[in-house]
Amino acid sequence: DINGILVQLPLPKHLDDKAVIEAINPLKDVDAFHAVNVGKIMLGEYDFLPCTPAGVMEMLHYYNIEVSGKNCVVIGRSNIVGKPMGMLLLHENGTVTICHSRTKNLAEVCSRADILVAAVGKPKFVTADMVKEGAVVIDVGMDRDENGKLCGDVDFENVKDKCSYITPVPGGVGPMTIATLMKNTVKAAKIQNNL
Repeated sequence: DINGILVQLPLPKHLDDKAVIEAINPLKDVDAFHAVNVGKIMLGEYDFLPCTPAGVMEMLHYYNIEVSGKNCVVIGRSNIVGKPMGMLLLHENGTVTICHSRTKNLAEVCSRADILVAAVGKPKFVTADMVKEGAVVIDVGMDRDENGKLCGDVDFENVKDKCSYITPVPGGVGPMTIATLMKNTVKAAKIQNNL
């Protein structure tokens, strides 16, 4: 009777995230975190895509933003966003760089990006000097600023005038994540019912 299962991460410390995710039937794993689904994404032969990266790709498609041949930089290497985001951009022939806490000259690397995806989890981390003129900036962050106000990983006010496109927080990637989760759940039901 259950068509889709997702695990809200992070779990409390006494629970093993990996064991819980691996206990889900891959055909019901609507977040696409199970090792079987991760492998299928690597091969480009997937049933489901992780909701946030898939939502980002949907936005790029909707606005006719070409990925092929573009210099794409993803800040963050999580299994939830960073790694799958890089893979989806690569599947569309983007030239992908994944940056993280050990990346040297991060601002310089980011400033060469045609498409910059910020998924680092630090409020207003991406500043104007890190953004190329005319770049597409996708802010995956959900943070709180010094006043407790919801903000993203990108310093929106100081970056927005340099971009050709930029996503707001809230109201940008978040709703796309939810929509993709619903899409994956409907697809899971169809697969399970041979529709």
